[in-house]
Amino acid sequence: MPNPITAETLLNAYASGVFPMAESREDDELFWVDPHFRGIFELDNFHISRSLARHIRQEPFQIRTNTAFMPVVHACADRTETWINAKLLELYEQLHLMGFAHSLEVWEGNELVGGVYGLAIGGAFFGESMFSRRTNASKIALAYLVHRLRSGGFTLFDTQFITPHLASLGAIEIPRDDYRARLETALTLVADFNRFTGAPDAYSVIQRKTQTS
Repeated sequence: MPNPITAETLLNAYASGVFPMAESREDDELFWVDPHFRGIFELDNFHISRSLARHIRQEPFQIRTNTAFMPVVHACADRTETWINAKLLELYEQLHLMGFAHSLEVWEGNELVGGVYGLAIGGAFFGESMFSRRTNASKIALAYLVHRLRSGGFTLFDTQFITPHLASLGAIEIPRDDYRARLETALTLVADFNRFTGAPDAYSVIQRKTQTS
């Protein structure tokens, strides 16, 4: 009988450069993914367009961290097709309770309207998924997340794969060997997702990163 996948198994897998997925929410099995090309954000090259910067300056939402971790994960899985099954929901909750998994949330009053979650190990942050229920909510979540990672001493923001949405914000693909070299370096660092307390002002999020659309 194969050994069960535990939270510790996941931590070791991420630190080795692989991550888990399920075929669907109904599938009980997990499989390991090790792409030939990996999506990442280089933290100093996150692209904030003029229109997005203008939206951020208006501060239409409240930004919080780790106040609704599981609601964020469930919202990310609330789509027609998802790779997040019941086992992963259980494991992510365990990792959150252990202090490794984090959420950055976008609130409109008392309503959760966007967010992103992932795992932090050393100076590496492994972005898992995000959701948006308002215009630009996920982009704003990523902008605040990048600010938090830079402030906390992280050097690697892994997006796993790249999509047109992520590419529009500056995400790039790098070969597996390059990714693993960056990961090895990042894992030696001491970074802190919670080093920055509260939500930063909008100007600090967009300064030096606003680019012409």
